Amino acid sequence: MDNMGPLAHTLNASGGTESAGFLNDLVAQLWPNINIAGCNMVKDIVEPILASTLPGPLKNLKFVKIDLGDVPMHLSEVDTHKTSAGGIQLEMDVTWESKSDIELDGSMVPKIGIERIHLKGRLSVLLAPLTNVIPCIGAAQVAFINPPKLDLDFTDAANIADLGIISGTVRQTILGIIGGMAVLPNRFLVKLDNTSDWFKTYQPHIGVVRLTIERAVGVSGPKKSGAKRLLAKIIKDVPDCYCKVTVGAEEVWRTSTKKNDHDPEWNETHDFLVSDFDQNIVLDVDDDDVGADDDIGEGSISIKDILLGGGSKDIALSHKGERTGAHLTVHAKFFNLVSDASALSASESQGEGQFCGLATILIASALGLDGKRDELNPSVKVTWGAKEFRTAIKTYTPGTDIFNPSFDQAFRFPVTRDLLDSQASFRIALLNKETETGAVEIPFADVLNGPDSGVVDAFDVGNGATVRASVTLKGLKIAQ
Repeated sequence: MDNMGPLAHTLNASGGTESAGFLNDLVAQLWPNINIAGCNMVKDIVEPILASTLPGPLKNLKFVKIDLGDVPMHLSEVDTHKTSAGGIQLEMDVTWESKSDIELDGSMVPKIGIERIHLKGRLSVLLAPLTNVIPCIGAAQVAFINPPKLDLDFTDAANIADLGIISGTVRQTILGIIGGMAVLPNRFLVKLDNTSDWFKTYQPHIGVVRLTIERAVGVSGPKKSGAKRLLAKIIKDVPDCYCKVTVGAEEVWRTSTKKNDHDPEWNETHDFLVSDFDQNIVLDVDDDDVGADDDIGEGSISIKDILLGGGSKDIALSHKGERTGAHLTVHAKFFNLVSDASALSASESQGEGQFCGLATILIASALGLDGKRDELNPSVKVTWGAKEFRTAIKTYTPGTDIFNPSFDQAFRFPVTRDLLDSQASFRIALLNKETETGAVEIPFADVLNGPDSGVVDAFDVGNGATVRASVTLKGLKIAQ
């Protein structure tokens, strides 16, 4: 007899993974082209972000040589299935042990060479929407399900980079760029059909996981060295523990700090958006210390595994690959996102950090812009309550239509109790550079009472211009 509910059926739906022989053959044949395209992306996308995020003298680093080498990425464990929105999703393990030749140089630091890149992760390739026109796929969206593991081997500057701040800073900055572009819920979009409709291409979240960090047991404190270790002996230091929680590339949440406790108890709850059941819940317990906080231990579990385990789990904590003897108790509930106004309430979401639902604004394009093409740098800003987002700023290049630019971006606003009570209007503004050229406000009630709790339109923002946008509201319903 089948006693599984719909959620358990979904979690167990995979028919198993397959080998990726033909895909690896394809990647090997395409690798010279992928190498050139990848090098161009690094120069055009990564270098400006390095300049804006690296600290101090590292801001001057520029790529003076980029060659990803002749060793292609290796794919394995491929799983293919159809999504609820009608697309096709391929999931696969990616391993890359490159023999690269990359050099960064700056005016205030020694030249830095990277001779090997070690990358490992699980990749999701979403093909959607499916169409009746060749190539039958409107777009491909690529993302790592969880942040990948990345290590860099340095060459000429190894004595400086491997042992100093440069190695960690460059690595963390690159991981941050990957996370912002291609770790769920972020996806790197490649249009295969320029007429593809963003509203059909966008893949919505599958739900919300509500995590409760109950307590940690057996925390002995971090392994300290030097002056900190001596001080700990003198004052019999007991750790002041807090826990950081991350799911994919979503914002990190931190519990409160429990002072002087080897068995800290929090019982604190927070909601996270879920894009894939294989996303990991990463838990990092730290000691709140003077100066820099000390790492006590880290553990992780996939959303799928904790839900299949009944929603509760004692997770062992490790420090630098070694078990600490401590464990952390975590509880999880999963909520589906549904188009039901009655589900959009605060009845089950009373605590801080808990959602009542989700508002999603999709910005497809702007139409009918006026002005000189070389003076147009359009973007769209969306606002709800105190939170606002902005699309990328477009610039004219040959072959693009700067008067009718496509943005194809999604913005998510968790619905909290205060937003639900205020029923504030959604605001969509069209900007040229930093100047607002027009705007429209969409009443909350119009969205809530629209078909499937949403509105889709080319909204008039004034001066003959429109912004094609979709605004939807989803409530939470506990998954069975």
